[in-house]
This record gives sequence, C-alpha cells and structure tokens, in this order.
Amino acid sequence: MTLKFVIKKYALLFLIAFFSTSLFSQKNKKTSIPLTVLLDSISNKHQIFFTYKANLLTNKTIQEEGFKNLNLKESISLLKKLTPFYFDDLGNNYYVIYKQIEQNKRINNSEKNTIFNSNTINDSIFVKSKIIAKGIVLSSDNEPLNGATLQNSKSFVGTTTNSDGTFNMEVQKENTINVSFIGHNSKTLTLSPNKFNVIILSSGQELAEIKIVGSRNKNRVAKDTPVAIDVINIEKESSKSSQVEVNQFLEYSIPSFNATKQSGADGADHIDPATIRGLGPDQTLVLINGKRRHQASLINLYGTRGRGNSGTDLNTIPISAIKRIEILRDGASAQYGSDAIAGVINIVLNDIDNELNISSTIGFNNANTSRFIPDKVDGFTYKLALNYGTKITKDGFINLSTEILSKNNTFREGTSIREKFGQAGIKNVSLFFNSEIPIYKDTKLYANGGFNYKNSEAFAFTRDKNNERNVLEIYENGFNPLITSTILDNSFSFGLITNFRNWNIDINNTFGRNNFRYFIKNTLNATLEEDSPTEFDAGGHQLIQNTTSIDFSKYFKSNNYGFNLALGAEHRLDKYKIFSGEEGSYVAYDINKNVIDSQTPTSNYTMHNGIVRPGGSQGFPGYAPENEVDRDRSNIGIYVDTEFDFSKNFMIGGALRYEYYSDFGNTLNFKLASRYKITPNFNIRSSFSTGFRAPSLAQIYFNLKFTNFIGSKATESLLVANNSPIARRFNINKLNEEKARNFSLGFTTKLNNNFNASIDAYYVSIIDRIILSGNFEAQNLGFGVDNVQFFANGVNTQTTGVDLILNWQKSFSDHKLGIDFSGNINHMSISDIKNKELDQETFFGIRDQQYLLVSAPKSKFNFGINYTHKNLKTSINFTRFSKVKLIDWQIYEDIAGYSNSETERLKAAQDFYNSKITTDLHISYQLNSLTTLQFGVDNLFNIYPTKQFTFTDSGGLWDAIQMGTNGAFYYTKIKVNL
Repeated sequence: MTLKFVIKKYALLFLIAFFSTSLFSQKNKKTSIPLTVLLDSISNKHQIFFTYKANLLTNKTIQEEGFKNLNLKESISLLKKLTPFYFDDLGNNYYVIYKQIEQNKRINNSEKNTIFNSNTINDSIFVKSKIIAKGIVLSSDNEPLNGATLQNSKSFVGTTTNSDGTFNMEVQKENTINVSFIGHNSKTLTLSPNKFNVIILSSGQELAEIKIVGSRNKNRVAKDTPVAIDVINIEKESSKSSQVEVNQFLEYSIPSFNATKQSGADGADHIDPATIRGLGPDQTLVLINGKRRHQASLINLYGTRGRGNSGTDLNTIPISAIKRIEILRDGASAQYGSDAIAGVINIVLNDIDNELNISSTIGFNNANTSRFIPDKVDGFTYKLALNYGTKITKDGFINLSTEILSKNNTFREGTSIREKFGQAGIKNVSLFFNSEIPIYKDTKLYANGGFNYKNSEAFAFTRDKNNERNVLEIYENGFNPLITSTILDNSFSFGLITNFRNWNIDINNTFGRNNFRYFIKNTLNATLEEDSPTEFDAGGHQLIQNTTSIDFSKYFKSNNYGFNLALGAEHRLDKYKIFSGEEGSYVAYDINKNVIDSQTPTSNYTMHNGIVRPGGSQGFPGYAPENEVDRDRSNIGIYVDTEFDFSKNFMIGGALRYEYYSDFGNTLNFKLASRYKITPNFNIRSSFSTGFRAPSLAQIYFNLKFTNFIGSKATESLLVANNSPIARRFNINKLNEEKARNFSLGFTTKLNNNFNASIDAYYVSIIDRIILSGNFEAQNLGFGVDNVQFFANGVNTQTTGVDLILNWQKSFSDHKLGIDFSGNINHMSISDIKNKELDQETFFGIRDQQYLLVSAPKSKFNFGINYTHKNLKTSINFTRFSKVKLIDWQIYEDIAGYSNSETERLKAAQDFYNSKITTDLHISYQLNSLTTLQFGVDNLFNIYPTKQFTFTDSGGLWDAIQMGTNGAFYYTKIKVNL
C-alpha cells in the first residue's frame, strides 16, 4: 500500500465523517443546552459577567438557536421572557441573576431600600442609619475575587467587588451582609465602618474548569474525566516550594514524576531526564497549550536514568510563564500520537493581561555532608523572574515572561577517579510569550513560543598525572576536564480558532528546535603533547520538529444527554543533525603532528610508557566528520476521539488513531475509557488502550567514539548507528516502534467540601522497548576502539502500580489548615530479553537490567501540612524516597579477586541505597498588598543517600538517584505584584 493511497483513503474517511456529523448537527440544532452554557457564550461574546447564587441555575436548560444573532440588549430581554429569572444590570458589565419572586420583593420594598440603583430615593429613616463600609473579598488562597456580590440579607441592597477585590458600599448600621462568589462558599457577616473589612471565601462547589489534556469535550469537568489528571496551580504551589526549574518543581508535587539530577554523565548533566511511572523520558508526551512540544536533541548514555532515550527539556520553559500544569497519568497514544505511552504533560501558559509580577530567589546549599548547620556553602543560586500581561486590541492580550537563572556547581566527596564530583553549574536565560487576538466574532488568532539559552558546565572523570591521557608539561598534577555546553532552544506556535455551525475548529502550526553544542575546557589532546590546546569545540547535535494540525470538535445534544465528537489530522516533520567539532577534538596525531590514518606506521604513534596515547579532547572526544548526520522523516496522523454521556452518571469515551511514518511504516491504536458515578461525589473510572512510540532519529542515527570508564579503567568505545552495516554484522535489527498496552482502574471521591481522595491502579506492558546495549569487544574490527554498543529493540517490560492522592482542608475563622498526602507504589519487571544468539550478559546484562529497573522507583510518598493565618502561610513537607539497588562496575572485575565465586562478586557489586525521608520547610508572609516575602529550607536536616565506594557509575560516593546528592538548600524569595 503506497503512502499516496493511504492518504487518499483516510482523507476520504475523514471527509465522510465530517459531513455526516454536520448533517446530524442540522437535524439536532434546536435541542436544549444548559442555561449556564448559553450564559458563558453570551459572556464571552459581549465581554460581560453574570453573578448568581450557587445552584440557582442547576438543571435549567434553554434553546440556544434564537440567541445567535442578537445583540446584548436583545439577548437580556429574551432571557427575561424565557426564564423565571430577573437579570439586574449593575453597570461595569456586571449582571446579577435573581428569581422573579425575589425581584418582586425588591420592587415592593423600593420605597424603603436602594435596590442597585443610585437614582432610587431612600426614606429619611434609612438615610440616617446608613454607614460606609470598605474592604476586600479574597479567596482562601488570598486571590482577590473580582465580581463577588455583597447583599443586605433583608433589603437586597448591594454591590459587587472591583477588579482588585475591593468594595465601598453604603449599608445600615445594624447590617447583615451575604457575600457570595460562584465556586465559593457564601458567608454572612456584619461589616464594620471603622476598619478595612477583609472577607475570605473558602472554595466550595468546584468550578467546572475545562482541562485541555485527556478530553476534547469542552463540557467535561476535570473531576469527571475517566482517567487520572493532576492539575498543578503554579501560583498556589509556589508558596510552598523553593524550586527554580520545572522538573524539580514537579518532582516534589507529583509522586509518580521523577526528575533525577545527573553527575558524570556527559550531556545528561546538562539536561535532566524526567519520567512518569518509571517509564522512559521519551515515553511521556509534552504539550504547550495542548500542542506538541519538541524534544531535546540529546540522547542519554552511560548510567543515566532513561539510558538510551531522548526526553523533552522542561527546564527550558520559565516557571513564571506557566499558569498551571496538567498531567494525564494514562496512556494516550490513540489521542495524541507517539510518545504518550506513560502519559501527557500539558503546560498551560499564563494569560493575565493587567499585571506585572516580579520575583527573585537567592539560595545556597550546605556543602558539608556531615553537619546540620552549614559551616561551608556552595551551589549559590540566583533567579530573577518577570511576568507582564497587557491587552492588545479590546479583547486580546499578550503575556510576556523572562527569567535569568544562575546555579553554581556543587562539590561533594569524590574519589580517586573523580575528584570533582557534584552537580553541574548552569547559566540560563529564558523569554516566553503567550497571546490571543480576536479578529471576528467567534474567531481568534493565537500564538505562543519562546527562546532559551543555557550555558552549563560539569566536571568529567579525573586524568591522573602519570597516565597516557595527560601531558605533564601542561598539567603536572593531572587534571579534571570540564565539559561545558551551549544549548539553544526556541519554539513558535501559532494558529486560528473559530466556530462554524457549532463546530470548534483549531488550525495550528508549531515549530521547535533544540541545538546542543559541546565546548571542552581544562583539557588537551594527548597526542599533541605539550603543543596541545586546552580548549576545544567538540561539535554537537540538533533536532528540529515542525507539526501542522487541524482539529474539529462538537458536542451533540440528544434529549438530556449527548456525545462529543472530535476528529483531526496532523503532519510532523523531524530533522536531526550531528555536526563535527574542530579537528583537534576528535583526531589522533602522530609524532610528526600529522593526522593518523590507516597508512600511518605504528612506529610513528605518540606513546607514553609504551602505551599509545588516545586522540581527541579528554573528557569528551568531539564529533568527527564521519559522525555527521543530516536526516529527516515525516509522518501523518488521523484520529477520531469521542465521549458518550449515556446518562448523568455513566459515560464512555473512545479514540482511534492511525499514523504513517516514512521510515518504519504505519500503526493503528485505540483507547476505551469509562466513568460511572455511584453517587454524586463518588466516581469509578477505568481505561484500556494500546500505544506506541516511534524510535527517535537520534536512536536510529546517533554514533560517537568516546571514552568510557568501566570501573577505574578508561576504554575507547564506539556507539554504532543502528542503520550501520556493523550493526547488522552483530545481528542488531533495524529499529521498530515500541508497542504498549495500558490498563487503569480507579476511583475519586469528595466526601465533603473539606476532603478529596483518588486512587488509581495501572498496568503498562511495553513490547520491543529500545535499550542501549552493553559493550561488545571490538578490537578486531580495525576501528581503534575496545568496545562497540548499539541501540536495539532489546526488552519487553511490565509495570504495575498505584497512585494515591488525599487532600483535606478546613477553615476556622481566619485560620486555614490543610493536609495533603500522596504516593506512588511502582513495580517494573523485565519479561523478555531479545538477545537472539548474542551473549545475554553482554547484550543486556544484570548491571544494565538493574539500571533500567531502578529508573522506576519502588515508591515515593509526600506528606504536607499547610497552615494559613491572615497574611502568613507556612508549610512543612515530608518526602519518602524508596530503597534502591544498583549493580556497580565490580561485576566486570576479575573473578579471581572474589574467591573465584560469581556469587561473591555479585554480592560485592550490589550497591544498596536505603530509603530516606527529607523535610522541607517554607514560610511566606504578605508584607502588603503588593509584596510577599518567602523563605525556607529544602532537606532541612541535610539528609544524604547511603554512601558507596569507588565503583559507582558517577565516579563519586553516590550514584544519581532521585533524592539527589546536594543536601540542604536554604533560600529566600521575594515577590512583587503590580
């Protein structure tokens, strides 16, 4: 079947589905919709606001057809005729909705009371008893509530709050005021004339906020989705977090999310690999405002988590640019395409248009691993963040964010093979924007994107002074190479959203690029001896992704319930490059300073104590012209995504997606999901889906000759491209897509306004998972290397686990107490190793297996206590990290040193990291209406992982595990909102 035929076939099916559903919509265009939906439409169209008591409009429906071409005045008039409600114009684009019977009472009392009308005449008795009351209405998170209603409980005299939440109103001296705001619990109180009244409304009935991720149904409420979704409000969570990067922010917010800081892992020191439920970094899809985000060009090697994978660098996105983060913890390839095996992270950008927010964070680490109170510090961190939003045109906006981040290196106890062990230093500058501009009725243009520049530096393994890799004339005491990088990451997404015959249409194009270039400093090319430079441009790699999509969605109403239909098409182009560095970074020179080739006699090789000196820059040999790659591929995808509401309590969702890739063929995936409400506050949900992840271009084409440290011994290794004939000589097949099956079952409950809970169990089976093989001997290949490695569809894995989230909060007058408990229990097993006739221990041995399994931590639990009193917020959080077992390099040592016993050698090679609990303390105080001061400590008691010995993969006393190796972090943050 040709690609052209496939495109025509599915395009025809697409058009048939589109026109069939359009015809269906014409037949059902006069059906009723919820009154709240119509009010939202009128509100968005005319930029007005409706305020009403909670539950007033529950179960009220209306036909929308007659309102389509009406102006605002005509719409309000028709609403009064068709509903039992009165719509009172307060001015400033606010309307309060009452029952008609309440309005009649207001008319009957008009001679005594002022009823939202400054022209009404008051009697003298009332005038004499009036006072002026001032104040502000806030949410439980100290957010001003714009448009909150204040009413006299007897006379209905009242007002609404301004955009900053303040009010100024006349009331009777003996007054009882009802304060209400949609989505919050109402409050009845007495206002005082001689003070500024601060009124806090706790969150009550949750707003039906629509989430982009996981459902394309615009009527679907987040808590009613059939799959697990976490929503992280950045502004709310920032008051109990010191984190300055997105990965680490999520690490302590979502138990099943893990982002591990690497050390001694080349490029992975500069871009943190992150995972959900212990699956690969490239098995989680990242979206920005619902559109696919490009991946990094880096592929993780050595002992890093996500070894052999390429992930998305979330830390290129400034936290100040983010409004919220939505995490779908379920397979979603049928909905969103490749990479969504583990789930989806959707980053929703800031859209405020009338504020300037400034924040600055200063912090440092306790550099003494054995002291609770620091006597020396390192890792000095400074961050400045600005976010500004303003209107463009009447109803449009642009929101701009910029961040400057500087984090110095940390230095912890090293070993003889790595004296400079610690976290990489980073200099990071980001600029992001988000914008929308209405152009005609229900049509608007939108755009977002950004630029990130990162310069980072990490120390490589130590080169001893009396070694063929060192030149005593340059470094008389040996040296520690410094691997630095310049990473440029930019993106731009633009599109158009419109509504045509009640179809929501979204046309989009998203471009992304990640360019990673290595610069090796404090190094040398040993074959040049004393003439060697000490810095080299080592080349690098680049990935470009461009995605074009069109999406249609519509909700069809039938009787009291209906269904949502979404369908669309997507085209993506990927381009991958490896570019070479300067010559001295990758070649070996002979004694005459000529480049060594196959014609060079061995007598001309540069030697040290009878050993041939290796070429290239020490620490990281550069990319050579023979490593260069310039490849691309394209794919098209067509999907249909539906949700059926069979009743108020029962719904079923389904999705089907077909994709065709130019390099490996096609794939078809589906998803079924369901939710049943046993009670209004207790939901059971379940899903089953198939999924896939296309092999990345880096996994297919990446190749590099590099220095690998196996224990304390430096060896020359060659990572062979999967498409190379050498791979076929070792019986390594061409890479195919990873295939997955996901199953989940869980429930959510809201026992009352104070307590929420959800528990979700899951099972993920992945077939043909791509791994980086072990080291095959290659001295006889004639490439001047000791070992070769490959990317291969090497294993099948099964992952099972449970996610648990419990939230409780209670308000006591002006005090608020909250308790949060969340956890993830996870287990991954390898069900099959596909080594064929190759030696299994070499192909994917016990050490490699353990590195894969430990990327899925057994458990992580978070327990937090949050307390708020007036302007003070405090939180204490406990995080428990599970026990970890790794196999170190001793597994490859001579068995003679272990009494000729493989059991004894394996026992010696096992490194155990005991479970640990860290404690974070945060205190925030609002100094005034503009300024908030925050300070605190992460890892208050300076807890470190269990110490190991000199055989770790990192070369230090610890491997890279999820709790980190930096100890306590002290910080101060100041935020100013203008």
